[in-house]
Amino acid sequence: MHTPGSSVSGYVLLLLVQIVFIIVFGFFTDYSKELLPKNATVSAAMEEGHEEQPLPKYPHFQDIHVMIFIGFGFLMTFLKRYGFSASGLNLLVAALAIQWAIIMRGCYEMEDGKIPLSLDNLIGADIAAAAVLISMGALLGRTTPMQLLVMAIVEIAVFAANEFLQIELMRIADVGGSITVHAFGAYFGLAVSFILRPSKENAKTGPMECSSYSSDITAMIGTIFLWIFWPSFNSALVDGAEQERAIINTYLSLAGATVTTFVLSALVAHEKKFDMVHVQNSTLAGGVAVGSICNPLIHPFGAIMVGVIAGVISVLGYRFLTPAMLSNLRISDTCGVNNLHGMPALLSAVFSAIYASLATTETYGNTLTSIFPAMKQNFTLAEEDMREMVIGGYGRSAAKQGAFQLFAILLTVVIAIVGGLFTGLVLKSPTMRQLEKDEHHKDDAYWETPAECNATEAAKSC
Repeated sequence: MHTPGSSVSGYVLLLLVQIVFIIVFGFFTDYSKELLPKNATVSAAMEEGHEEQPLPKYPHFQDIHVMIFIGFGFLMTFLKRYGFSASGLNLLVAALAIQWAIIMRGCYEMEDGKIPLSLDNLIGADIAAAAVLISMGALLGRTTPMQLLVMAIVEIAVFAANEFLQIELMRIADVGGSITVHAFGAYFGLAVSFILRPSKENAKTGPMECSSYSSDITAMIGTIFLWIFWPSFNSALVDGAEQERAIINTYLSLAGATVTTFVLSALVAHEKKFDMVHVQNSTLAGGVAVGSICNPLIHPFGAIMVGVIAGVISVLGYRFLTPAMLSNLRISDTCGVNNLHGMPALLSAVFSAIYASLATTETYGNTLTSIFPAMKQNFTLAEEDMREMVIGGYGRSAAKQGAFQLFAILLTVVIAIVGGLFTGLVLKSPTMRQLEKDEHHKDDAYWETPAECNATEAAKSC
C-alpha cells in the first residue's frame, strides 16, 4: 500500500521558502566590492604589470564543501535502512542552510544596506551548515524532512547571533569552531532530542537502529573524507604561519585520536574486537578537540596529546554514556554527537583557556594579538576638537582571555540548549507531522525504495 510521505502543503511551504530566499538575495545581497568591475582608469592602472592571482581560499572552500556534502552525508549512512535519507536529506538540509546562513550571518556584515558576497561568506555558510548537520545527527531517523528543515531555519538564526556574540563582541579565539560550531550543534541537537524523547516504554534502541556490513562501509567512506579534509576546516579562517600551524596541529591530533580509538575500542569491547561505531566517529574527535587551539603554539606533542585524550573521551562516551542517556534520561543520540562533537569541544574550550592564560608577548611576539585579538592594548588619539578617540583592542590580560574562553563555552552551551528546547517544542507541535515508532530509521516513509529491498528486509530486525 502506498503511503504519502507528507502533505502537499509541506512541499509548497518549502518552495515558498526558496522563493523568499530569491527575493532576499535580489534586494539585499551583491558581490563584494573587490568582485565588481572597476572604472576604466582604475582597471588600466591595475592591469599594468599585474596578472590576476588565483583564489587563495578556494582549495580550503573546496575541502570544506566536500566535508559538508560527502563527509557528513556518508558518515550518517550507517543505519541499514536509512541510507537514502541520511545522504539525501543531508544534501537538502545543507542546501537550505547555506542560503539561510548567508542571509543571517550577512545581517551582521551589511555595507550600504547590502550583504557583500565573497568566497569568505561561502566558507562561513558551509561552516554554519555543519552545526545544523551535527544537530541532525542527534535526531537521525526520528524526524520528518519538514521537521529538519524547520530546525535548520531556527538553528541558523540562533547560530549566527551566537557566532557574532562570541567572535566579534567577546573576541574569543575559536578558529576551528569547536565552541561556536561543534559544541553549539551538538547541544542544540540534544536539546531538541530531549523534547522529542520517547515514552518510558519506548526508550530503547529501535529494531532498525543498527547497521549492516555494507552500510558500515559507506559510513566509513564519510569518515575518511572528513579525516582527510579536517585540517582545511580548522585552518580556513587564518592565513600564513597560523594557517600552517593549524594544519599541522589538526593533522597530528587526528593521528593521535585514531591510534587511541583503535586500542581503546578493543579494550572496552566484550570480545576485545574493534567496534565500527568507534572507528567511524572517535577517530575524528581529535579534529574537534584541537579546533579552538589549532593556531596557537601548542607544539606537536601537545597536539598529539589533545588527540589522545579526545579519543579516550569519545570511545568511553560511546561505550557507556550514550546508552545511559537513553535509559536514564530518554535522550536518544543516534549518531553519538555528544561523543564526537560535544565532549571533545568542551575539552578544546578548556585547553583554549589554559593556552590563552599562558600566552605572552615573549612567546608569540607581534603575533599575539592576531591569535588573541582582545589582548591588543588600547591607545587614544586626540582629535582637533579635543575629543579622544579610542583605537585598538580590549586590553585584556592573558588571565582574562582565558576566563573569557571558559565563559564562551558555558554561554554557548546555554544558548544552544535554550534554542534547542524552543525548537523541539515547535517540532512537537500538533501542526508538525510526527513519525510513528515503526517509521523510525526507515527510508520508505519518505522515499521510493526498491521493491526487492522492502521484501527482504520486512521481516528483519537488528
